[in-house]
Amino acid sequence: MTTPNLDTVEIKAFVPAKDFELSKRFYQALGFRMPWCDDDLAYLHCGDCSFLLQNFHVPEHTANFQMHLLVQDVDAWHAHVTIERLAERFGVRIGPPENQPWAMRDFVLFDPSGVLWRIAQNIPRPGEAGTVPGATGTGA
Repeated sequence: MTTPNLDTVEIKAFVPAKDFELSKRFYQALGFRMPWCDDDLAYLHCGDCSFLLQNFHVPEHTANFQMHLLVQDVDAWHAHVTIERLAERFGVRIGPPENQPWAMRDFVLFDPSGVLWRIAQNIPRPGEAGTVPGATGTGA
């Protein structure tokens, strides 16, 4: 009996957008590229990570939607967000980088629609060898 090929290629979330044009500009300023778009959907990617931005908004859905982006250097990402003045340009909220008890250093970023992003990097657990450059946040 032959085993079926159940290998996966990728998984993408459909991220809601209250103001589709504003959200597309925000994600491009954040560092995502948009190789394809139509009136209802935009394909956005950064490196090997991607998602589909949709011209769709239900307040209760959007307010409970979360994304997690794992990066190599969370402090560099936070600096980029700050230098690009995303909070001022797009009216979004950005938190400071913090060490979390689940062995990640992250910061929160709310997109223009209110979608919560956690941008994070893995860090050693307490008692493990290794240091995290610039890790001055609270927690682990």
